[in-house]
Amino acid sequence: MTFIVIIVVSAALIVGAVWGIYGKLSGSTEGFLVALAGGALMVSAILELIEPASHQAPLMYALASVLMGAFVFCILDYYVKRKFGSGNGGGLLAAITLDGIPENLALGVALIGADPLTVAALSGSIFLSNLPEAAGGAKEMANNGRNKRKILFLWVATAVLLSISAIAGNLLLADVSKEFLAYIRCFAAGAVIASLAIEVFPQAFKEDSYYTGVAAALGVILAIFLTDMGGQ
Repeated sequence: MTFIVIIVVSAALIVGAVWGIYGKLSGSTEGFLVALAGGALMVSAILELIEPASHQAPLMYALASVLMGAFVFCILDYYVKRKFGSGNGGGLLAAITLDGIPENLALGVALIGADPLTVAALSGSIFLSNLPEAAGGAKEMANNGRNKRKILFLWVATAVLLSISAIAGNLLLADVSKEFLAYIRCFAAGAVIASLAIEVFPQAFKEDSYYTGVAAALGVILAIFLTDMGGQ
């Protein structure tokens, strides 16, 4: 089950990148899907990362880890845009990588002894967010004239890196304290929240205007449904 889930979640990046590079999806549809993913990520960050961590570590330290994750993401995103320019997909790639590494570490640990419905809820939320984000980032890179094969290779390499993170979490972090894992989850949540504010929702609004609000709400509903299903 562990490797199947990891492959499915990481494959979303590759499928999304292929979709963004070679697909013919309209900008408004893409924006709607990105906002949908953003709404789902919003719920996942709170219910599946921050809320459980708040019961496993001192609340102030857990919240400080959230702030640290957001702060580190903002700094890295700023330098990515300074080096490569805004609007070229680099920001979304940074978002997926920075929140994805601790998120997949936590996913790997969550797979240890977890029941199938809980695993499905967590991996479903990650899949739902990775697919359109990868599509949007790869499309922006392709629109800026970068070599399509190099773009695809970059996203495949990112998928491999995140897969390694999940495997490492499953094999190496099984015996670490719950408090330490809580800090990893909170750091990931902070990066997720910052990426939503800086990358995901602004891009979605640019493509799909006010329908973005409806899409985000649908994403929230879907993520809550998945979380509820995992808790039954």
